[in-house]
Amino acid sequence: MTLRPHDLDPLFAELTSLRGVGEALGKLMSRAVGGRRVIDLLYHLPESYIDRRERTTIARALPGQVVTLEAEVVRITPPETSRQPTKVSITDGSGFASLVYFRAFPRNRFTPGTKLLIAGRMDDQRQIVHPDHVAPAGAPETFPGIEQVWPLTAGLFAWHLRKPVKEALTRLPTMPEWQDEGVMRQEAWPSYTDALHALQAPTVLPSPQPLRRLAYDELLAGQIALIQARANVKLRPGRALLGDGTLRARALAAFGHPLTAPQREVLHEIDADLAAPYRMSRLLQGDVGSGKTLVAILAMLRAVEAGAQAAIMAPTELLARQHARTLERICPVPSALLASSVTGRERARVLDGFADGSIPIAVGTHALVQDGVVFQDLGLAVIDEQHRFGVDQRLMLGAKGETTDVLVMTATPIPRTLLLTQWGEMQISRLSGKPAGRKPIRTTTHPLSKLAEVCDAVARKLAEGARVYWVCPMVGESEAIDLAAVEQRYATLLPRFGAFMGLAHGRLDSSVREQALADFASGKTRLLVATTVIEVGVDVPEASVMVIEQAERFGLAQLHQLRGRVGRGEAESFCLLLYDDALRETAEKRLKLLRETEDGFRIADEDFRLRGGGDLIGTRQSGTPGWRIATPETDEGLLHMAHRDAQVLLERDPELTSDRGQAARLLLRLFDRNDATRTLHSG
Repeated sequence: MTLRPHDLDPLFAELTSLRGVGEALGKLMSRAVGGRRVIDLLYHLPESYIDRRERTTIARALPGQVVTLEAEVVRITPPETSRQPTKVSITDGSGFASLVYFRAFPRNRFTPGTKLLIAGRMDDQRQIVHPDHVAPAGAPETFPGIEQVWPLTAGLFAWHLRKPVKEALTRLPTMPEWQDEGVMRQEAWPSYTDALHALQAPTVLPSPQPLRRLAYDELLAGQIALIQARANVKLRPGRALLGDGTLRARALAAFGHPLTAPQREVLHEIDADLAAPYRMSRLLQGDVGSGKTLVAILAMLRAVEAGAQAAIMAPTELLARQHARTLERICPVPSALLASSVTGRERARVLDGFADGSIPIAVGTHALVQDGVVFQDLGLAVIDEQHRFGVDQRLMLGAKGETTDVLVMTATPIPRTLLLTQWGEMQISRLSGKPAGRKPIRTTTHPLSKLAEVCDAVARKLAEGARVYWVCPMVGESEAIDLAAVEQRYATLLPRFGAFMGLAHGRLDSSVREQALADFASGKTRLLVATTVIEVGVDVPEASVMVIEQAERFGLAQLHQLRGRVGRGEAESFCLLLYDDALRETAEKRLKLLRETEDGFRIADEDFRLRGGGDLIGTRQSGTPGWRIATPETDEGLLHMAHRDAQVLLERDPELTSDRGQAARLLLRLFDRNDATRTLHSG
């Protein structure tokens, strides 16, 4: 009989459906295993194992050693007061030891002359305090040979999990194989069910294969779901946006430089999406200074050539105004800015122009997604530095038109692993290289104990007329701490550099912060002390020095972003990374990599391997969310293999109706990835 997804229902029942698991224990277990279902318990794999099969003697046991003994009970010494323990003297012929019980004493197990199997940690007084296991020597089957060590939570102990895990394993049906036969032979993998048994109820110490098998299962499920999600995007009705290239040609003539080869390649990919009868959903990631904005403008002009409108949304008014200035300089059709500062008659004029189509290109902040903003025919929505917007805001801009194509951009290089795991539903374009004439940035590292020397160097550059960023760390513990860090540094620098200084951080009123950034851009101030609010969108060609304090606290991708704020003009540029004197080895490797290269993609990939993925853009910058078994940063080889395998499977069987396809449907449900399939086949 063919196994159907609903046949897996017992695995998705509540933990309380397992014998002996009441509501209180179920809550404790769900906290530890990350869910309330039986399948969550099965995927809560041991972090290590204790091999209790090898026996030793009391005489050979070393202090601190976890031992397994076969010994005879000699006598029981009850406590004289309530604060004293019960002691059980034992011998195996090689010497004597004691079992010590401070809590409830299981008296029925201990009778003088009884032979027992005992497991626990021997201390330096030849005592085992509260043995881990005690069983009759004549019933070795009741004594664990290989003991699982699960991650636990307060109030939960390993013995709470043993019987529920054993029962959960009995709920696993005989599964059809969804893995490719060649892969199974090559990797010598067990079946899915055998892999779970090998890890959760081992009779021998598990080899690496069972864990690799399950990690690959999870990665393959993720890749199948993402490829299906991408296919589902293509099912959404769209329209072909075709142009004759005349507006683009005029824009390029005004720009004054030809496109680079990477820009031409990326634009070709975007054009293919615009010309297709489905809605585009593409991520354009370009390294700092690679020319993403020009590509976006040319894409928008393609939409205008096709008779539609286009909009670009930026996370700050400063960046939006920067885009507006670029559009004014090279765009051959009318464009207009919409932000909170645009009010009165000008706002009414802009809104009317969007609504009647007389303004074909819009640029703005989140003001573009407000209810009162209506477009006559929005064909393309470009979202710049997309991570700065909430998901709802990104979706709302695309929803301003019935068949709007969406292009999202980021200057933060995304590791290849994350592109496959968190962005796989989108088409990906990578824009590499830098414009001609962009000078390298000299990057150096300095311990914080050399702060006075760094200040002297900053003073010399300011005397030469340079502009300097001084970035303070985002500690991440609280906004108050972050605020204190930047304001304290501002206060310490003020006596020496007061005439030149400005301050910008996220807790300032937005208008005050924008003014501080504008003053620095105009040269009114020349030393800007800031948090990471200057990470993106601040384009000051005259800035040639970047000081980043406690650089080890930042992700490398973020350090690379910050460094990219300098090196945009004619002057030689410098980036000084200040670090804590007690620098750890991993942090030292990361900063060394930043000194060696300005290739943002290499930096992002290496940083991912060193630190993990996590939220590369935000405060938390390590660990990969959303995975139960696989660790994409260490299982990168398996991830790429799963990506290829999923592509081949879906090319041959897009509806997942073959025998392997039907088995893959089970895999998707087992790893909670079946939504993409359900959506795909519901139209």
